[in-house]
Amino acid sequence: MSEPEATITFRVDAELKKRFAKRAREHDRSGSQLLRDFMRRFADEPAEARAYDAWFRERVQEALDDPRPPVDSRTVERRFAARRAAAQRR
Repeated sequence: MSEPEATITFRVDAELKKRFAKRAREHDRSGSQLLRDFMRRFADEPAEARAYDAWFRERVQEALDDPRPPVDSRTVERRFAARRAAAQRR
């Protein structure tokens, strides 16, 4: 069963409302649909950002904990130059 619906009423400049409605029609959407979509994205964004931040921190920690010796930048540049050259030959 879905949550009960609620109504939000707010004031907006008449010209802005007109331009918004026109753009909504151009996208075959109602203003209400677009505002609901925005509200969902806005409300869910912090959870998504926290999930990405946790994932990123885990990857960084894995790299910091990697027991292999570090590779100097010149070696990395040589290896990737060789890979780029091989890819360009294909």
